[in-house]
Amino acid sequence: MNGSRQRTIGREVSLEGIGIHLGEPADVSFHPAEPGAGIVFRRVDLPGKPEIPATLDHVVGTELGTSIGRAEARILTVEHLMAALGASGISNVRVDVSGPEIPIRDGSFLDFLDALDAAGVVEQKARARVAELDEPVVLDGGGGESYILAPGPGFRITATIDFEHPAIGRQTGSFDGLGADFRADIAPARTFGFLADAEELHARGLAQGASLANTIVLDDDGVANDELRFPDEFLRHKIGDVLGDLTLLGSRLRGHLVAERPSHRGNIELGRLVEQRLNGAPPPAFDVERIRSYLPHRYPMLLVDRIASVEDGRHITGIKNVTVNEPFFQGHFPGRAIMPGVLIVEAMAQIGGLLLIDSVGNPRDKQVYLMSIQKARFRRPVLPGDQLVCEVELLRFRRGTCKMRGEGYVDGVRVAEAEFMARVVD
Repeated sequence: MNGSRQRTIGREVSLEGIGIHLGEPADVSFHPAEPGAGIVFRRVDLPGKPEIPATLDHVVGTELGTSIGRAEARILTVEHLMAALGASGISNVRVDVSGPEIPIRDGSFLDFLDALDAAGVVEQKARARVAELDEPVVLDGGGGESYILAPGPGFRITATIDFEHPAIGRQTGSFDGLGADFRADIAPARTFGFLADAEELHARGLAQGASLANTIVLDDDGVANDELRFPDEFLRHKIGDVLGDLTLLGSRLRGHLVAERPSHRGNIELGRLVEQRLNGAPPPAFDVERIRSYLPHRYPMLLVDRIASVEDGRHITGIKNVTVNEPFFQGHFPGRAIMPGVLIVEAMAQIGGLLLIDSVGNPRDKQVYLMSIQKARFRRPVLPGDQLVCEVELLRFRRGTCKMRGEGYVDGVRVAEAEFMARVVD
């Protein structure tokens, strides 16, 4: 902690518009809040006006934007608004929303920043929570994205993006993420999308409000809009999204973040990892390199990105980050991407195999073969952007043969379960 103070706004201020995905109209209004209140959204169009705290614990989706929710209430695409709050250092504010999605406005962060400036930023007596790390935090997201957050003063983001499109290609830049630097360098950068994806997105009920007025549209020839605001506007927007997602930490983050191919899912996972470190949680039990040294699987069949914990050789928790780039989504199914149930069970089995191998001598000389699957149940689809958390329990282990039970969760909701038998061999 340092001497920084919490902040709120001086008066109510409002904006209106439509959501980029659902295309529905929505008003958003900012209201001053007491010290310690945090950033809290409220769905004023729903009975009881349910509140949704803007925290990592309330993230319910990261596909094409970051969504938060509580019980049945949801708010989509909060990242642009959150970036403006984070760049302004605002700790406490109530955000009333009259629909299921934050208005996209012109697709950038600027209108939200202007609204907050018009309301006036007021410093409060209470000390702000500041996230300062003693050592670097490293995350390999498993979908091409990676992050290194190193301790340091202020907050700076260095990022690289890489798209197979002639208007983007590989772009790298480094920017300060707070205050006047954010306003000048990041806030005007707009969101972008590919015309080739429009039909599929519309079929899924997404991008209904997207247009040239709020999105940089990339067709086969280049950029369909009149002009870009920056030559690297795509990169700058991605950096703004990183700041918006990390503002859900509820702390003013300090350090230098280096991000390769950042995504909403990766940003949120990084935020959760930082939160764990701040709370004194240990680093992952297995990182990706240790996983590769134990399992023979490789792309596209390695379905484990990280092992979060191993308990007494009988329980293991592993993570598979499900990205839109998974090869199986090309055929399962076109227009409605769903992770195959057999691969969900395979992910559980690989995680269970790591539990077994780690409990025997000379683990790098062993392999685990799946023998049977029983009582498999699939309760809801696993989609691009989901983080599949698999918990596997060892039920019995005799003479190299074991029985295990696995359960898969997304955002705390059980999506699949199965029992299976496997054998450890030399």
